[in-house]
This record gives sequence, C-alpha cells and structure tokens, in this order.
Amino acid sequence: MEVQTEKNDDFHSEDFVTQTSYNSFGIKYLYPWQRLVVANILEAYEYQKNISDYEEVRDEDDSFCKGRQIVLLPTGAGKSLCFQLPALILDGPTLVIYPLLALMSDQQRRMQEGCLRSVIFRGGQSREERRENFRLIGEGAQIILANPEVLQSEELLEKLKSVNIKHIAIDEAHCCSEWGDSFRPAYLGLGKVIKTLNPPMITAFTATASPKVLSRVSEILFESQAHIVRSDSDRQNIHYFVRYASAKKKEALYLAKTEAHPMIIFCGTRDKTEDMAKELNLCFGQGSARFYHAGMEKAEKDETEKWFYESKDGVLCATCAYGMGVDKKDIKTVVHIEASPTAEAYIQEAGRGGRDGSIAKAILIWSLEDSLNYSVYEAGSREAAMREFAETKDCRRQVLLDALGAEKAVCSGCDLCNNRQNPPKKKRLADWEYAFKILKKSRNFYSEDEIEDELYDRLNKTYRKALGVNVWTHRDTVEVVKQLKDSGKVEEDNFLWKGRLRVCKNKKALSQKSG
Repeated sequence: MEVQTEKNDDFHSEDFVTQTSYNSFGIKYLYPWQRLVVANILEAYEYQKNISDYEEVRDEDDSFCKGRQIVLLPTGAGKSLCFQLPALILDGPTLVIYPLLALMSDQQRRMQEGCLRSVIFRGGQSREERRENFRLIGEGAQIILANPEVLQSEELLEKLKSVNIKHIAIDEAHCCSEWGDSFRPAYLGLGKVIKTLNPPMITAFTATASPKVLSRVSEILFESQAHIVRSDSDRQNIHYFVRYASAKKKEALYLAKTEAHPMIIFCGTRDKTEDMAKELNLCFGQGSARFYHAGMEKAEKDETEKWFYESKDGVLCATCAYGMGVDKKDIKTVVHIEASPTAEAYIQEAGRGGRDGSIAKAILIWSLEDSLNYSVYEAGSREAAMREFAETKDCRRQVLLDALGAEKAVCSGCDLCNNRQNPPKKKRLADWEYAFKILKKSRNFYSEDEIEDELYDRLNKTYRKALGVNVWTHRDTVEVVKQLKDSGKVEEDNFLWKGRLRVCKNKKALSQKSG
C-alpha cells in the first residue's frame, strides 16, 4: 500500500518506518520497544504472505506464534503508535478492539489528527450506517474500531472477513481476564473472532499483567500460543506513597492542599466521587474540583474531560471509568481513597500520572478497616498484594513488581526508601495513631464519647492550620475510634474502669505503620 503522507523537507531518514512516523505523526524517534513491536508486526506479515497454506504450520509452535504477540508496555509508553504506524504501511485494514465506546470515539479523533482514516462499529447502528462504514473501508480506511460485544454478530463478522483484515490489535487486553470471566462474556468470544477473521497478525496490548492474567489472556485469545514482548515494567518517574487514615476523605482534602496538581482522586463508587468533589469545592472554592463516573451523560463526560484536560490546577474525583486511554500527560498526583482490587489495576491507574515523563506521586490512603478486609485473602494471591504493598516495611515499588512477576529494580522513589535515605525530622501521625497516642498516654481516662469530642477539637485545630477551615465532623471521629476498636488496638474496660477505653496489651493488634 502506498502511504499518502505530507512532504516534509526538514527531516529525512533512510528508514521507511521512521520516515512514515514523522510524516504522519511528527515523531522522529521510536522507542526501542515500539520499534520491536512494529518490526514484529511487519515481519510477521511478510512471513505469512509467503506461506501458501497457513493452516499447515499450526503444529509448528514457533511458526504459529509468529504474528501472535502479547505486548506489555507501561502506561504512557506509546502503545497506540505500535498499531497505528503499521496500519499506514499494510495493504489492508487493521481492526482495533477497545473496551469502551467513549475510548473508541476519542481514539478516532486522535487518529484523524494523525492522517489515519477510520470507521467505528458499535451496537445500535442502522443498516445505512454499516453500509457507509464498509464503503469507507473499500475506499481505503486503514482502521476499523469495534468493541467485543458488536463483534459477536456473525453477520458483521462475515462482512468483515471479506475486507481482508491484516492485523487485529486488542487494547487493554487484561480485560479478557478481568472482565471476560465476570460481566463482559463477549471478551471470551474474541478467540472465535480471531479464528473467523484469521488475519496474518494479532497483537494484544496491556500495561500490566501478572503471570496468571497473562496466561489467561493467552488462553482466551491465542489458545495459549503467543510470543510475549515485555518491556521494563517499572515506571521510574512514578513515586509510590501510602498515607494511613481512618477518615479517608479528610486525608484526601489534606493531600489536595499539600500535593501538586493536576490531581486525580480515584474513588470506589459513583456516590463517593460526587461527595468527594463536593467537599473539595466547599473547602477550596467552587470549581476547584469535578467528578467523573460511568453514570454521567456523554455530554457531561465530554465537558468534564475537556475541563480537566485543559486544567493546570484542577482535581478530578473519578471512578475507574476515567482511566483507559486517558491522554492527559501532566497529572502530578494520583490519589486512591480505596485500594484497587489487584496490583495490576493499581499500577494501571497510578500510571495516569507523569505521562510527560515528569515525576508524579501515586498515593494510596490505607485504613485499619482496609487491613482487616484484605486479611481474608490468601498470602501470595493477586488480591493480597495490595495489603502487602500498603503494609510492607521494605520497598513498595518492589512489591508491585513482584506481583507482576517482573524484574528486581533499584527504587527510584517510594516513601519507605526515601525515609531510609533521608529520615524525616518530624513524623506526621495518622488520625488513628493520633487517637491511639492519646489513649495510651491517658489510659482508662476517656470514654468513647469523650475521646471522639477530644479528637474533634484537636484534629480540627491541626487541619485548620493547613486548610484554613474546620473539616472534621463527629461522624469522622466516630469512625476513627470504631476502627481502632475493630482492629483490636483499643478496647473498653468492663471491670474497674467500666466504660473507659484502654490500649490492648494482651491481644495481637494489627501491624500498622504510619506514612
């Protein structure tokens, strides 16, 4: 296929791929891993063209795997270029499978800016819309965008089979494992889609995957026969921190004041995103924060995305619906009020920061309640990794890399390694640590109501110095004391000092460490 590109006289490369990259995207240099993935795709295509009967080589593992690859590239490493660039060179269209409709639309806009012609197939389209798409494909559209659900249509698959698709790229491929076995069964059908279309090349892209997830993705898509292309999993410009707090929203307010912006605060539910944004606006002024979740109308999402994309000091409170494909490069801080379900998910979401290569902080807020909830998971499981990350005394970065089955690395930044190198002059106590210190010093002096009132006054005084307003409520202090009791750190005396709180000496309390 002849690539129609704009002539550029100020840059010339003897390498056709590099020149095409510059002509179409203004990119003069491909990172080594991008170069490797693109080369694999183009070489596999040439290899398959020279095989008269592809089915005859299925039993030759190396030959069959050629053109079937799973690519692990860190968030922000430029994986889109790995399939967009070959799409300009191949003599047939590339099918790109995305998990979210909003992501498909956003990527189509970006592709058009890069001289790529594309069409979208989604549910609910009329026959006229589908006919128009196939007309555009016939006229040379290089990219076909679709989600797993629409590809379950046998009628659509048969028509796509006729357009001679050369490459299938599956973005966010870890969704095959994360969602396919739960609420997106269409992901389990992608293996059938691949068999039906039978293109020369298939590439599955993901930023994070543990060995278990990687094995499941390979099983679903490639019958467990695929080459693995893994780059360095460590994003060294992401620095990991854990802050301990029982009243998590109050800690998030403190972080919003003291840490760099733009900032994302990931929340566990839609209601929590709205509530967090409301508190931020009350504390710092209307318009300082917005929320984002899957329950919003498309126009609302678009407007919020535009606001945050252009903002230099905004705070976005979001569920994981804001994440995949986000291309805001200057996010400085990513806060998690709730831990992600797995280490892979956490790395994926934390990786929204620092995509411009600058230093970004990823801060997890961890409570005594979290420690109890995560203690039910078996040691070594994917879910247990988040508790180990939050409570390790070694290196947080290495815990995440170990969870991915990745390499050992010298830590470029986490709170624990930083503190060992430069011990802080003064330790900032977590809210529950502050309460525990008071109760330990004044054993059998406070009832629950009394310590809650004492905390209300003291913590408001402390936070008022940083935030300028009182933010603590009695409900917050009740939660602090409740978690202390639930964790086994304090208990109510039922004998001489009936109704008074004391530190537990004969019970094994949870091991916690302040950040």
